[in-house]
Amino acid sequence: MVTLIRKATKTDMTRVLELITELAVFEREPEAVEITVETLIKNGFEDPKQFVCFVAEIDGVVEGIALVYNRFSTWKGPIIHLEDLVVSQNKRGTGLGTALLDEVVKYGYSLGVKRISWEVLDWNEPAISFYEKKGADVKRDWDVVHLNEEGIKNYIAHI
Repeated sequence: MVTLIRKATKTDMTRVLELITELAVFEREPEAVEITVETLIKNGFEDPKQFVCFVAEIDGVVEGIALVYNRFSTWKGPIIHLEDLVVSQNKRGTGLGTALLDEVVKYGYSLGVKRISWEVLDWNEPAISFYEKKGADVKRDWDVVHLNEEGIKNYIAHI
């Protein structure tokens, strides 16, 4: 088994979308994925680039991804956000998740960020355990707040 971790290319985006969809199924929201390959290519490879994506290959097949983007903390300064770390269900437990997280941490370190942040579902105990074993602080007393597209439109309509 030959494993390679590298930055994604435009040609990887079809497989990246498949893995995003696999994650959505796992998270019980398969209908929530609206992104397209074209949108991934535009936002990941045209200026201004919105994200960086790392892929994990086994024998030339992409079996995992880690997608990150820049953020800024008013308390800490520059940070990166790990939007998703996904490993194909049939490849979990092979070390790909660790290899991808290692790459994200090295990338953040090279940028000089003050923090790397991400979310995890409260029922995803295997992921929580994985992150805690890596030294991550899972903030169980914080709630994630989203204003979705419809919410944004409604908000604007009432300003």
